[in-house]
Amino acid sequence: MFPTLNELNQALNEGRTTSVALTEAALARARDEAGEGARVYTKLYAEAALAQARASDTLRAAGIVRSAVEGLPISIKDLFDVEGETTMAGSVARAGEPAADANAEVVQRLIAAGAVIIGRTNMTEFAYSGLGINPHYGTPLNPYDRATGRIPGGSSSGAAVSITDGMAVAAIGSDTGGSVRIPSALCGLTGFKPSAWRVSMEGVLPLSANLDSIGPIAASVRCCAELDAILSGDGGPAPQALPLRGLRLAVPTTLALDGMDSHVAASFEAAVARLREAGALVDEIAVPEFAQLAAINAKGGFTAAEAWAWHRDLIARAGQRYDPRVVSRIMRGKDMSAADYLDLLDAREAWVAAVDHRIAGYDALIMPTTPIVAPAVADLAADEAYYAANGLILRNPTLINFLDGCALSLPCHAAGTAPVGLMIAASNGADRRVLAIGLAVEELLAQARG
Repeated sequence: MFPTLNELNQALNEGRTTSVALTEAALARARDEAGEGARVYTKLYAEAALAQARASDTLRAAGIVRSAVEGLPISIKDLFDVEGETTMAGSVARAGEPAADANAEVVQRLIAAGAVIIGRTNMTEFAYSGLGINPHYGTPLNPYDRATGRIPGGSSSGAAVSITDGMAVAAIGSDTGGSVRIPSALCGLTGFKPSAWRVSMEGVLPLSANLDSIGPIAASVRCCAELDAILSGDGGPAPQALPLRGLRLAVPTTLALDGMDSHVAASFEAAVARLREAGALVDEIAVPEFAQLAAINAKGGFTAAEAWAWHRDLIARAGQRYDPRVVSRIMRGKDMSAADYLDLLDAREAWVAAVDHRIAGYDALIMPTTPIVAPAVADLAADEAYYAANGLILRNPTLINFLDGCALSLPCHAAGTAPVGLMIAASNGADRRVLAIGLAVEELLAQARG
């Protein structure tokens, strides 16, 4: 449905398009007053992007192609430092704060790889929600059923819509509790959350140091693998699809399948059936530790504690400028003691060890990325509905962040129906295996979708 990095590279190599043409088209869509651009981007880098594109075209004409993103328009989440600018992180509370003195490492890696940085994408304020609603800059609408006006998913909301609406060919987001995978799932894209610290957090405004990770959103698993290699500096050979026959996959029956709507349930069950038909060994297993996570995080968890530590001075200066639904959750961390935090570290260590032991015999876990399709923005106006939807949509991805694992979300819905994500997840360090499984699963599901 969306052009892949490989397809666009072929077009560039064959002279069917240029980086300048691709960049001008992306900018035109972003500036279209009838489109979502004003809500997708908090800042466009039109002049710099066109300069990067012209330079890329010159290099390609000389036979120099630096990477898979050479000359391609890429968007970056408004969480990453750009030299000379204040990183706003989807907020207005940081207005007047000091400008960054250097690019974030992920931004610098993209520039060095030849990417054309189109602009900063909108997000949930300070990345603290899985819905993608932003009262300051507006909420970019999900490409599916735009007449209804559905959430894009968050917190990397603008990142996903920048791709679906042709304002970028790929996007870089962050994932603390699903912020790459959720918008990917709800908007029909592919998103990869690497193991934490696989990609440098230098120059990235944090939400939770224990849970944050940086990953790509794109058109395919191969695109995500290529972007991950650039962001992480992984110089190994590109992952290759693993044979599905004999692959051992586990579907956790504890918590992860609760509350599914009928469309998500049918889409997920059809995907599992196809995997079994292809020879994968799919077991349903109980993971009782998943049911314990709510109690472990009852006082707010790492996100509240670590967000409070970072935000407390800014809240003292500009708390009234925060989204009330964000600042109220950050404030939960104020009541956590040092002993509470140390208890949380110990509890996580034991929890991760128990889950890792339970799933050690499997190549990966599979589950719905979110148990429901994207709800309408209007249906979340009341706080009760907002918080209920936020908790439900974050639930499954958050399990993998707390596990310190890695995960991929790829589309598993029938063509023309509401987007549904299939999550493939594994323990810390299994990034290349998850991507290799994802390549095989993507091919299988694409055949089924026609």
